[in-house]
Amino acid sequence: MLSRNVVSTCRHRSRACLHAPSRSLASVADAPSSSAPSSDPSTSKAVLHAAVILNRSPIITRTPTLFEKAYYAYQSRIRRALFNPFPTEFYFKTGSLLEKKFAREEKVREREAFGGPWTLNREGPESEEIGMTSADQTESMGEEPMEPPASRVHESDRTGDVKSLDRMGERNLYLLIRGKDHTGKEVWRFPQGGLKEGEHLHQAALRDLTAECGENIDTWVVGKKPIAVHQASLSESAKKSLGGEELYTFFLKAHILAGQVRPNGKNVTDFAWLTKEEIEPRVDKAYWASVKDILSDF
Repeated sequence: MLSRNVVSTCRHRSRACLHAPSRSLASVADAPSSSAPSSDPSTSKAVLHAAVILNRSPIITRTPTLFEKAYYAYQSRIRRALFNPFPTEFYFKTGSLLEKKFAREEKVREREAFGGPWTLNREGPESEEIGMTSADQTESMGEEPMEPPASRVHESDRTGDVKSLDRMGERNLYLLIRGKDHTGKEVWRFPQGGLKEGEHLHQAALRDLTAECGENIDTWVVGKKPIAVHQASLSESAKKSLGGEELYTFFLKAHILAGQVRPNGKNVTDFAWLTKEEIEPRVDKAYWASVKDILSDF
């Protein structure tokens, strides 16, 4: 009996809801008067800016850690201990110069894998024991002496030149410029600018990058969609100057292919290629909170 009453009550309520007159979500008492300012977000004006996160990718491999070096050395010793002997008699004539050269280099590799570091130009009784030759003997045998590898530390790292694209070869670098923001104050920021009517974000980003950093730079914008957004806090005077109540800056990712930045000296006075850790102390805290997650840690 109880279940029948519940079902009948639900049916009556559902019919009443179906035939009930439609009404807006806000009541008449809650509706704002004509004299009160409108709080509808659709009527508020927003100003859009497009910024470019211009990246220079690493140009050399990252230096392995102590654990990685020990792991690679251990794996190298295992492979060398288990590999099949190389058939020198098949590839080299007995007593030929190439056979002596291979035997000498093979002894060096054996010492490096199991005994310790050895160089091809080391002289002494140990070198005669393993068949090594000096640099003069190498030249007389028609071989070119081995040149040491270039240093992984660039001159710009020693001098602290932040404008060089060759600095920090193991890390990702990002272009940061010193220019005026929406309040007219000089700050460190990414290249950015406003949008024109009917212009897409990626088009505005390329145009603003060329206007602020010059034409002597070849870049590639990764995609047409932004990867981050920053909402700047505007004062009343800034709102009037911009003609809007809110300012949104959309960030697009780009890579540098060739060239170098040539600031115009008007709205951009300085630039720097910086790592993620070097960017943080130069920019505003709210600005950093918006971009820190899209920058690489390495």
